[in-house]
Amino acid sequence: MSDASLIQADDMTAFDAAARVAALHERYENLDGAALIDALAHREFPGRVAVLSSFGAESAALLSVVAEVDPTVPVIFLNTNKLFEETLEYRDTLVRKLGLTDVRSVQAKAAVVNEADSDGMLWYWDPDRCCALRKVQPMNDALEGFDAVISGRKRYHGDLRSFLPLFEAVDGRVKVDPLARWTPEQVRELFEARELPQHPLVAKGYKSIGCEPCTIPAEGDDVRAGRWAGRAKTECGIHIGSHI
Repeated sequence: MSDASLIQADDMTAFDAAARVAALHERYENLDGAALIDALAHREFPGRVAVLSSFGAESAALLSVVAEVDPTVPVIFLNTNKLFEETLEYRDTLVRKLGLTDVRSVQAKAAVVNEADSDGMLWYWDPDRCCALRKVQPMNDALEGFDAVISGRKRYHGDLRSFLPLFEAVDGRVKVDPLARWTPEQVRELFEARELPQHPLVAKGYKSIGCEPCTIPAEGDDVRAGRWAGRAKTECGIHIGSHI
């Protein structure tokens, strides 16, 4: 691959995201994990890519690979002020263990939250609006200036993620899921090989960990069954078009 064949991040304005995604698929369809993250961080989007992390049940897998490639890549963490205390502690544990140097904890503006959710119960009456308020808008603000975002979604999560591509064009940015094709066994093996700590709530039956009011322990094979249990909702919104 010649340098001339690359569409540099500085030229993003000259190309739409869909065209960029098509080019990335052609170049990197056979890569994943560290090799793909290295290409993104150091060739395609140097200084213009961020990682999204919930510091949840599987987050250490992606974050350990990112840290292996470049611990200075920005990591965006949404603090909704509805998270489990264990999640905040786990975030700090992983940051220290992995040596991540640019973890940015972002949250909605207090005045905006107080106006829209004065009693703190919006999660119950209108979970979509609560997610938009506490997650989608703050993430939209935090990603200003980035051309690409990396997340840890995987196809075995099911539902909307079952046919997840490596690259997507989402509202003018390139979204990348370097572990999309990984299996639960690969994630487990990575945790074991690198001696990664588990989120404290995993031992209590939590498979996917979000905000405390909307997350419960779950049985069975569906790794996201404990999120918004009893509702049709399966995504908070930050991974869906027109939001980021």
